[in-house]
Amino acid sequence: MMNRISPKKLLLSKWTAVEPIAKQKHFLVSKVILPEPPNEVIEFVEMEAVYSKKITQIAWRDLKDSQRWLQGWK
Repeated sequence: MMNRISPKKLLLSKWTAVEPIAKQKHFLVSKVILPEPPNEVIEFVEMEAVYSKKITQIAWRDLKDSQRWLQGWK
C-alpha cells in the first residue's frame, strides 16, 4: 500500500518509522530540499527525529512506502 503525499505539502508533516531508525520512531519533515535549477522536481527532504533532534536526509518518495513509513505519529 502506498501513502498519498505531495512533495509541496511535506514541510512540517509528521511521520512514524515502521522500523525504528537509531531507536527513533517519530519524525518531522524539517526541510524540503529545493533542486538546482529551481524548475527541476523536488527529490529530497530532511527528517528530524522528534526526541533526539538528529537530522537525516532521505528521498521524499521513500515516504510513500507504507512498509517503511506511516503518516502521522502512531
